[in-house]
Amino acid sequence: MQPVALQSLSELERASLQELALYRLQEKLLVGDFSLDRDGPKGSKSIRQKLESFSKERKDCSPHAFGIPLSQVIANDRTHRQLQEAVGKSRRLCLEVEATVTRFRAQRQKKSGMGPSCVRAPDGGFPEEPLSPTLPDKSFWSQRRGAMSVDSIADLSDNVSKLLEALQLSHPHELDPRRVLGKKKMLSLNPITWQVPRIVERCCTHIETHGLQTVGIFRVGSSKKRVQQLREEFDQGLDVFLDEHQSVHDVAALLKEFLRDMPDSLIPRELYGAFLSTATMEGPAQLDALQLLLFLLPPCHSDTLHRLLQFLGEVARHAERSWDADGQEVPGNKMTVSNLATVFGPNILQKEKPGEKDAGALNFEDSAAIILVLQRLIEHHQALFMVSPEMQCDILRRLFQTDPDVIDYLLRRKFPAVPQLEREGSVEGHSPSALPGWTRSLESSSVSSELYSNVSFLNLHVGI
Repeated sequence: MQPVALQSLSELERASLQELALYRLQEKLLVGDFSLDRDGPKGSKSIRQKLESFSKERKDCSPHAFGIPLSQVIANDRTHRQLQEAVGKSRRLCLEVEATVTRFRAQRQKKSGMGPSCVRAPDGGFPEEPLSPTLPDKSFWSQRRGAMSVDSIADLSDNVSKLLEALQLSHPHELDPRRVLGKKKMLSLNPITWQVPRIVERCCTHIETHGLQTVGIFRVGSSKKRVQQLREEFDQGLDVFLDEHQSVHDVAALLKEFLRDMPDSLIPRELYGAFLSTATMEGPAQLDALQLLLFLLPPCHSDTLHRLLQFLGEVARHAERSWDADGQEVPGNKMTVSNLATVFGPNILQKEKPGEKDAGALNFEDSAAIILVLQRLIEHHQALFMVSPEMQCDILRRLFQTDPDVIDYLLRRKFPAVPQLEREGSVEGHSPSALPGWTRSLESSSVSSELYSNVSFLNLHVGI
C-alpha cells in the first residue's frame, strides 16, 4: 500500500479519517472535547455541524462569489457550469440539425436534377431515400450523471448491491445531511468532486501563466476601479476570462479580497487556536499535528486551501532571479515563502468574522504564529495532503467495525491487480492466531469467508 492523495479517498473514508484525526488531536490536547456526532446536546453544535459543508448550501443559487460561504460559492459555480453546458448542448444541437438539413437538400437536388424546388426523380418517380431529414437520436439529449459506477453491481451479492446502489453519489449537494429516523446516513464510495471556486482557480492560473516574474506580486498596489469591475462581473455570474491584457496586480488583489471577505474563513475559526498552537512545535511533531488538523477541514475548504498552497509554493519558487536556457537573466518576484505567509496569513487564519469589532487587530504573538504556521503549510503542502499507508489501515479498521459490507470493495479498489484467488491463497499457511486480534474475531462472526480473506490479505500485505 502506498501513500495516496487525500482527494482520492471516498466520502465514506474521509468521514472516518476525520474521526481518527479528531481522536488523535484530542490525545495531543490540541482540540477540546468536541463531538463528531450530529446529534449533540440541546443548544450546542458539534464540530461536524460547524465544519461540514454539505448542509450549508442555500436553495437560492444567485450568481454571487464574494461575501458568502465557500460551499455556496461552489454551488453557484456548479449551477453556472450546468447552465453553460446546457447552452453549449443547444448550440451543438442546432448545428447538427442545420448540417442534417443541408445534407438533405444537397441529396434531393442531386437526385432530382431539376433544381432545388423539384422533388421528383428524372424518370418521374420519387427518390428512394426519404425526403425528411434524419434528426439526432434521442440519446443525444440524455446524458449520464458525472461519476461512473463505483463497481459492477451485478457482481455483488444482493445485500451489498442494495447498499452500493444507495451510495452512487458524486456531488456533495446530492447528499442528504439529515439523519433518517432509525437509519444511518449513507456516505458515498466515490471520491468527492474537486471543489475549488472558479474565481480562485482562474486567478491562480492567470498569475501562474503571466505573473510569476512580476516583482512585488501581492504587494504592489492595484487599480481599485478595475478590481471592483472584476468583482462585479464575478458576482453577476459572467464568464470572466483573465488573459495577458489583464493586470497581474489587479488579479492578485482580487484573490486577496475574495479570501478576506469570506464569512467562513478558509481555515474555520473553530480551529484557529489549534492551528496557532502548532507554532510552538518543531520538526515531525509539528507537521503531524498540522496534517491532522487539515484532515478535519470540510472538502471544499480542504480542496481550496490545497490549490492555494500549491499556487503560493509555485510563486515562492520564482522569488529569486534565475537564468534561462539562453543564458538570459530572469528576474525574481521577490516573494519568498515568508513574504507570502505575511500577506496571506491574516486572510486564511482569521480569529473574527469580517466587520466584527477588533477583527483586524492581532497581537504580535498571534501574528508571528500565523506567519510561521502558513510558512510550514506552504513548504510542506505536498506531504500534508497525503494519507499514509498506516492511516489508511486505521481507516479500514474503523470501517470494518462500522461498515463491513464495503470493505471488500475498498480492498479491490486499493489492490486492483490482485485477483480474488490470489487474495484467498495468500492467507493459506497462516493460522488465525498469527493475525491481529481484530481479524481473529471474524471467525466467530457472520461475515462472509470472502470478506475474511480480504481482511487477512490486507494485514499480510501492509504489515499491520
